[in-house]
Amino acid sequence: MISANNITLRLGKKALFEDVNIKFTEGNCYGLIGANGAGKSTFLKILTGQLEPSSGEVAITPGQRLSFLQQDHFQYDEFSVLDTVLMGNKRLYEIRNEKDALYAKEDFTDEDGMKASELEAEFATMDGWNAESDAETLLNGLGIETELHYETVGNLAGPLKVKVLLAQALFGNPDILLLDEPTNHLDLDAIGWLEEFLINFENTVIVVSHDRYFLNKVCTQIADIDYGKIKLYAGNYDFWYESSQLIIRQMKEANKKKEDKIKELQDFISRFSANASKSKQATSRKRALEKIQLDDIIPSSRKYPYIDFRPERSIGNEVLSVEGLSKTIDGVKVLDNISFNLNHDDKVGFVGSNELAKSTLFDILMGITEPDEGTYKWGVTTSQSYFPLDFGNEFDNDYTITEWLTQYSENKDVTYVRGFLGRMLFAGDDGVKKVKVLSGGEKVRCLLSKMMISGSNCIILNEPTNHLDMESITALNNGMTKFPGVILFSSRDHQIVETTANRIMEIMPNGQLIDKMTTYDEYLESDEMARKRSVYTAANDDDED
Repeated sequence: MISANNITLRLGKKALFEDVNIKFTEGNCYGLIGANGAGKSTFLKILTGQLEPSSGEVAITPGQRLSFLQQDHFQYDEFSVLDTVLMGNKRLYEIRNEKDALYAKEDFTDEDGMKASELEAEFATMDGWNAESDAETLLNGLGIETELHYETVGNLAGPLKVKVLLAQALFGNPDILLLDEPTNHLDLDAIGWLEEFLINFENTVIVVSHDRYFLNKVCTQIADIDYGKIKLYAGNYDFWYESSQLIIRQMKEANKKKEDKIKELQDFISRFSANASKSKQATSRKRALEKIQLDDIIPSSRKYPYIDFRPERSIGNEVLSVEGLSKTIDGVKVLDNISFNLNHDDKVGFVGSNELAKSTLFDILMGITEPDEGTYKWGVTTSQSYFPLDFGNEFDNDYTITEWLTQYSENKDVTYVRGFLGRMLFAGDDGVKKVKVLSGGEKVRCLLSKMMISGSNCIILNEPTNHLDMESITALNNGMTKFPGVILFSSRDHQIVETTANRIMEIMPNGQLIDKMTTYDEYLESDEMARKRSVYTAANDDDED
């Protein structure tokens, strides 16, 4: 068990946490949620001892080991992948190195023998002889192939480093496991593996994530940070959302009844306070009125943007025709004879691990990149708007937010443009901020404002949830599901794909396309997908032979 006792953290004059008392017990997975800036990552740092609170203390059950996901992706660049994972259990790693150093001594003494015997006993108690195989199992589960296990971490690509650090945190069955955004940079297969790992994990887990589907799958309780306090809710994320909304509705309804009663009493007192025959009744009602207290409903610190893509015109029968598109990049064929036709009510979710292929296809359809072979044609009634994966160049200028958005609007009226910005939580003086100094999340909200103001009836979104908080992701999800036009999109957010897409496309590692009219969950369970995957794997094995 780990507990926070009277934790207060002050940053200057502001108290980020105020007298927080909370216990995290064995057998539960806690989802730590809150608005951006509420202090989720900061609270995890307090629990791990990386940050000292202004007052209060963190208590851990004696003898229990705490492990957490490291955020410094360069810390272990000089070590091998396998050693980095083993470092997840610091004592085990120290014992292994110490006894290896003893056995390597040329002048091995009796005293060294006694010490080695003690270390061997402790090593065996910690199941040290299975440590390397356990570490390899974790790495393989997360999609890191065996041939990379002895590679230096510094030679790995960024997403693979994240997986190594995650394996390190999970290694050795820690008693308390703290994970800050563990699904970032993970492909959907790795996320699925992690979900199953945490579901079967029997100790204490505290996890911060913007992935609602992930929180729903793994969490048994939700710890909600709001206004410097943390409140526990039993159940997963959806249960927390429904419960918190229900509590607010009940309080509002109770206040409405009290307000009606107050008005009724005030009317009676006003009418009969001067009437001698009714004076006792008026006095009684005054006492009753004084006893009525309205509930103090504190609004949440969370702010939800309003995302509403409204097309200016309807789409005709001809939407998009793609015939035989192929593209080779750096000697790799990322698109191989891709063909499909879109219907006017299609919402297509592009899934799978081949991110370069998805981005390349989207860039071709938007005229940014030319295909090597094949053609595509948009219908004459269509208009397109694009959210690219790499949008840095969009903001490499000296425009203010208002000026930046105005250039994409047919209506140049400042009030009209600011209306779109207001929906996306840019209020007041925010409009005169320079776009080049915006945070990642602010830039994403600007791009979504641009797409809304365009009035397009076909929108393409490439990983739009990157940089967004939970509230903005929820708003985007709602905007996508109610959009009456055509959507082509790629997202790691399982819930967005499942609730939005009515058609699934996956570009396989060999550049070929799987196209199914189905929901995402049905696609994942489909026999055809499994068969095509196995065919591709077998073909690859034959090529290697």
